[in-house]
Amino acid sequence: MAVTAYAGVTLAFFFLSTIFVISPFSRYVPFPVIGRRKVTIGLMSAPILAIAILWAAQCLGATQIRDGIVGTDNIKPYNILILFISLAYMAITLDCTGILQAAAFWVSNKGGTSGRKLYFYFYILLTGISMVVGNDPVILSGTVFLVYYTAATGLDPDAWLISEFAAANTASMVLFVGNPTNVVICEGFRINNAAFTAYTILPFLACSIACYLVLMLQYRNEKHVPRKLNVSGTLNPREVLRDPISAIFGSIWLAVCLIVVIVLSFFHVDVWKIVLPFAGGKFIFDLSWDHYRYMTGRIPKFDESKADDVETPDDPMATAFKRAMSNDMQRSGTAKTFAETMQHHTDDDPLSDSQRTILGSPLQRTMSPAGSETLTAVPQPEEKTKELFPKLRRRISLKHRKLSAHFPTFFTALPRLPFGLIPFAFSQFILIEALEHQGWIDIFARWLIIMSGKNIMPVVWLVGVFGVILCNVAGTNIGATILLTKIVRASDFPESTARAAAVSLAVASNIGAVSFTFSASLAGLLWVAILKDKGITIKQWKFAMWNSLPLIAMTGVGLGVVSAMMAVLY
Repeated sequence: MAVTAYAGVTLAFFFLSTIFVISPFSRYVPFPVIGRRKVTIGLMSAPILAIAILWAAQCLGATQIRDGIVGTDNIKPYNILILFISLAYMAITLDCTGILQAAAFWVSNKGGTSGRKLYFYFYILLTGISMVVGNDPVILSGTVFLVYYTAATGLDPDAWLISEFAAANTASMVLFVGNPTNVVICEGFRINNAAFTAYTILPFLACSIACYLVLMLQYRNEKHVPRKLNVSGTLNPREVLRDPISAIFGSIWLAVCLIVVIVLSFFHVDVWKIVLPFAGGKFIFDLSWDHYRYMTGRIPKFDESKADDVETPDDPMATAFKRAMSNDMQRSGTAKTFAETMQHHTDDDPLSDSQRTILGSPLQRTMSPAGSETLTAVPQPEEKTKELFPKLRRRISLKHRKLSAHFPTFFTALPRLPFGLIPFAFSQFILIEALEHQGWIDIFARWLIIMSGKNIMPVVWLVGVFGVILCNVAGTNIGATILLTKIVRASDFPESTARAAAVSLAVASNIGAVSFTFSASLAGLLWVAILKDKGITIKQWKFAMWNSLPLIAMTGVGLGVVSAMMAVLY
């Protein structure tokens, strides 16, 4: 098939949108009536703008847009997104109870003053949690914990934060629900959910061990991971475990959900039909339990007289670290630095522009009378702007504060849900449908056939290596996975070769997040945004440098294990 001008324009806009995802462009633009507003071309807007331009240029039509939403080749975008949002709700409401922070405190106490032991314990903890709940809750809670922990103990945060990021993303390959890319692979290649775990468990173990060994080699200097901490303290896990009843119920509920999903996968039931009712059940529990606590006085009643002047109490985690420091940490220099850092962390708004974009709407931090942090959708007045409908806005704000006080779990979890994933993922599906419409998928498939000769081993390494690379340049690991799934299916490989490609892609799409650009995954964009708002800036070049050795090691070891598995199986 000859490459036409339409095909060239489509491919160009596909990669152009990726450039803006990697490096967003922002400007203030004057609008009639509403005044100057900040316009950003980035994660949310760039793919949608590319689709609009391609549609206007007749490079794609209504059919491609419909296929990108409804799905083709057994890949159902709506299924994937319903599943992911439902699981995210259960995982985030579980995190809201403080159970993940309490687990981190417990591990910190077990490690004592041994820096190497603590580094290993944290790696194991974060890996274990990510295997069950996925990487996003670990990124949300684990990153904040490590910022506080390294500040309290005077450690250089780089080694600890990079370790957390690598552990969370590597472990997400174990269960098919750990990452949206896993769901794309299961649906695209018709892989049973239990079989997916059977295929990925050995590559995961190999990648996880290799990653830890390389991290220890990379951070062998005492500056990064000292043998003994100069400052230590005993942390009380109960201080951050805000709701033990919800923590117990949420853990059991999520475990039962995953077991039911795996069992029913043998009967070819759409996964979203299982997970959505479980998310609905958790939603009903959250509202009922919060209502009971509110009516019985377990959480404070809303005081309307203070609605416009709510004092912001200390973050429970910051309070716990301050108490541990005052009791056990004796170095006055470190204590002073940490106290200043905690004040900065407590007072600052926890979300940056980038994180607001990821979550799907402009957000502002408020505190309910119950002491639960909530995030309210509001415009960002970085420059003076005209306020529209002030009376209506005040009434809505008051109503929101009342509901947040009454139902703190739901209103804390709601803004943390990855709603930004919905338009972004649909946009990626549509853009790749446009590439297929213009013949690019067939062209790429032909190249893959020529390079691999349809043999299993070359396919494993070609798909794996290109998967890791495309995570950086094809609209995050979601775009890379959708694109390569389409290419492999168009290559018409024998069943054994296609299965080998699927397993290789599962490894690549997860470890590919531990890559050279923050935008290799949505988790990466969220991670760097949280760090920025906590006063830690990690440059893009440093991120790439620290991730290079772990990524090379995991790619080699992971694909090597996949090759060995395929040799035994086929």
